[in-house]
Amino acid sequence: MNFELFWGNVIKVWTEYWDVLLLDGLVVTLELTAIAVAMGVLLGTVVAILKMNRFKIIRFFVNVYIEVIRGTPILLQLYLFVFALPQVFTFVKLSKFAWVAVALSVNSSAYVAEVIRSGIQSVDKGQTEAARSLGLSSGQTMRKIILPQAVRNILPTLGNEFIMMLKETSLASTFYIGDLMTKYQEIRGATFISLETLLIVGIIYLCLTYPLSKLVGWFEKKMSNDNSYKKMPKHATYESGMVEGTDDQGDEPNTDLKALYADRARKHQLRK
Repeated sequence: MNFELFWGNVIKVWTEYWDVLLLDGLVVTLELTAIAVAMGVLLGTVVAILKMNRFKIIRFFVNVYIEVIRGTPILLQLYLFVFALPQVFTFVKLSKFAWVAVALSVNSSAYVAEVIRSGIQSVDKGQTEAARSLGLSSGQTMRKIILPQAVRNILPTLGNEFIMMLKETSLASTFYIGDLMTKYQEIRGATFISLETLLIVGIIYLCLTYPLSKLVGWFEKKMSNDNSYKKMPKHATYESGMVEGTDDQGDEPNTDLKALYADRARKHQLRK
């Protein structure tokens, strides 16, 4: 390989096509990713709530939906939404970009639903019982009490879903909707420069995903630190003249517990 010619072609593609094609493709990729993740989260939330429904028939259909979406290739789903569904639902007038966005949203919803379900179930059941005892309905409890706490737990995972969807949008280039990989195909067809253009597109994807992954990692670490509790003293008892446990500094025996035990013993003697 002639590296001088290789790097010369890289510079040529970058200087001649960055603002004309690659920048436009980057904007389309980000738009498609944002739409797919946002709609996927909304739909996934509904699916997650339905999966926890008390009616078995509803849970059955929701489980079928999740397993079908997660068990089939995303490219197959894209073909179905772009070519098959428009012929079935002829009254729905959507652009090819919109159909691709819908397909990616549906795919994302199946994965997000499981994330949200686990986040909801991670919230202590006592929260639900307390809310219901205060007179809140099931919907109000879920909307005002459970979901806000669940979102805090699942935000890092949703960040990872955004990164995954950012890369999966490259499959949309099959339908020439103007994303980064579509622009690669256009540049390759115009210049016959393939490998160099792929390198530039790959660097663009890396420049997008690497900072996002670091940001998600930092946020996940911060959430973990916020949710961690300080080391608590051992469960203390005072029997036979021995105290198990320490005070807040971990140095001296728990004198408060000792005094409480002595007071209870004194009251027990008075009752006798």
